[in-house]
Amino acid sequence: MKSIMLPYEDGALEAVEAGEGVELSGTLYVGRDQVHKRLCGLIEAGSPLPFDFHGNGIYYMGPSPAPPGFPLGAAGPTTSMRMDPFSPLLIENGLRLMIGKGPRSEEVRMAIGRHKGLYLQAYGGCGALYSSCVRKAEVIAYPELGPEALLRLEIENFPAFCMIDSKGNLYNG
Repeated sequence: MKSIMLPYEDGALEAVEAGEGVELSGTLYVGRDQVHKRLCGLIEAGSPLPFDFHGNGIYYMGPSPAPPGFPLGAAGPTTSMRMDPFSPLLIENGLRLMIGKGPRSEEVRMAIGRHKGLYLQAYGGCGALYSSCVRKAEVIAYPELGPEALLRLEIENFPAFCMIDSKGNLYNG
């Protein structure tokens, strides 16, 4: 299992191959389709983004409310394909690390390979496991979106596996 500290160093993603396990620690951003749509709008307008894509990743998560004493409720992955209409533009503008569940389009796979990115799959049905990896959660943009707001998480030992590596190879196992 490879360990990646977020924000990651240049070249860290290229060390991971399709099918390998990965464990993430550090700062991870959370955004779903509504956040992706807004990020694309900012890029198209030439406006600043709410976080720097360089060295950072985005997790497609379906959060639940935090119980007392916890930073977040269940933190399981949501379907990545819903982000596919927006992902190529975000990848072209510096987003390299994406985490979710399920397959990606051929266009996204090719963009990941072209820009040396990485698509990691989180384990579906493991929302409680992922929640236990979250040390801190805060909304950094779009609070009006409620559970779809852009979040910044501090995570530790967050497990995933590589579905698409930096060469565009797809894990088929």
